[in-house]
Amino acid sequence: MTPIELHRQLTEIVKHQLKRSLMIWGPPGVGKSSIVEQVAQSAHLEIIDLRLSQLAPTDLRGLPIADGKISRWLPPEFLPTTGRGILFLDELNMAPPAVQGIAQQLILNRQVGSYKVPEDWFVWAAGNRKEDRAAVFDMPAPLANRFLHYSVEPHFDSFRSWANGRGVHEQILAFLAFRPSLLHHPDPKNPAWPSCRSWELASELHTLKMPISPAVGEGAHAEFHAFCKIYKKLPDIEKLMNGTGSEVPFPEDPSMRFAITIALSTRAITAPAIQHGFGWLISRASPEWCQLFIHSIHERAASRNQIGLIATLLTKDPRMKKFLKNIMTSESA
Repeated sequence: MTPIELHRQLTEIVKHQLKRSLMIWGPPGVGKSSIVEQVAQSAHLEIIDLRLSQLAPTDLRGLPIADGKISRWLPPEFLPTTGRGILFLDELNMAPPAVQGIAQQLILNRQVGSYKVPEDWFVWAAGNRKEDRAAVFDMPAPLANRFLHYSVEPHFDSFRSWANGRGVHEQILAFLAFRPSLLHHPDPKNPAWPSCRSWELASELHTLKMPISPAVGEGAHAEFHAFCKIYKKLPDIEKLMNGTGSEVPFPEDPSMRFAITIALSTRAITAPAIQHGFGWLISRASPEWCQLFIHSIHERAASRNQIGLIATLLTKDPRMKKFLKNIMTSESA
């Protein structure tokens, strides 16, 4: 499933208070932990994110202490005792078997020794797959059969929706719209390769005018560098947003089309600018470019809590209303 679909599923689980054992599978850098964080924030839940591959058995179970003639286990301070939240056990199948055994007691029984997970806490886990070349341990079939399993795959629309709320550079988004196959492209021969996670790092480097190869590798960097040269050839975006660019044609080159559509949707943040930009597009471009523009505008408005802005636009432009209705219909399907 896509990251957006996973977000919806997890949100429903929280909504209906389904306290079942849950395992999220996916390649490194696809955003598993980010999705869980977003679900927690939306539901006003606390979140404790434990990377199990970095823990020893005693870190999770606690230490034994003498109590008369018996010993008791003193649980670690990071395990929850009050409140409401999500205890997220990440990198479950990368942890040594001894740690996995204790973690599985928490997941399946909600208890380790004398420690019990509070009733209002969800316990979720995540891990990588063998095909992702991760150093993982096999999960026994009887144990796996006791989990709800969710598998998430990289998906550009999901990444764009998430990236619009994180301030990812517009040139990164335009490039990936043009070359979505580079959103997630593992390279076993190099430590740096493209993933949802590494593109966010690349955005930070690019914002500082630094090479992005340390984040995504030399190959992706070379393609992105060539794509950025296109931005120097873009027409004046300000003219398109203030309605004085009626003579500007829509480019023929596909990479230029992605560049100008994403640039326009990123920079148009007021109702007049959005209307002028949309008017220019709809008079020159085919419907898929208008839909890309409206989709990006909608995502940015949602991430900034500016849904009122969208409502204002819909009352003024029935053409825009039609495009947004198509987008919302496709998302709910």
